[in-house]
Amino acid sequence: MPSLSGSLRLSADGVLDPDAVWSRYTEPARWSTWAPHLRHVDYPHRVIEPGTNGRVTGVGGVVAVFRVDAVDHDARTWSWSTRTGPLRVSFDHGVDDVGGGSRAWLVVHAPWPVAVGYAPVARWALERLVTP
Repeated sequence: MPSLSGSLRLSADGVLDPDAVWSRYTEPARWSTWAPHLRHVDYPHRVIEPGTNGRVTGVGGVVAVFRVDAVDHDARTWSWSTRTGPLRVSFDHGVDDVGGGSRAWLVVHAPWPVAVGYAPVARWALERLVTP
């Protein structure tokens, strides 16, 4: 029987310096500036820290609680797990240096309908993340 869940990787390249993109990615107060589907973030720290929790409110008032699972500032990667009702989704994120700019990427681990449905929104947000 085929699996109902899987992983989907998305990325976007842009002109912003990788360190600038990393700052935008790891400062929850800035998330809604490049990911407008996230309307509000409640998080106790300026920069994400592993083992900490928060809440995001999305379009339509959908609230998800999250836990930051891992952060590697040197490698510019981080992971988190989210939950809204019975739905659980996890994400791996990263920023790569691509000569003259950056590549922001994410891997979403979710039921296939959720991963595929989220892909256009995620790609749009990633494009906004790597451009001024």
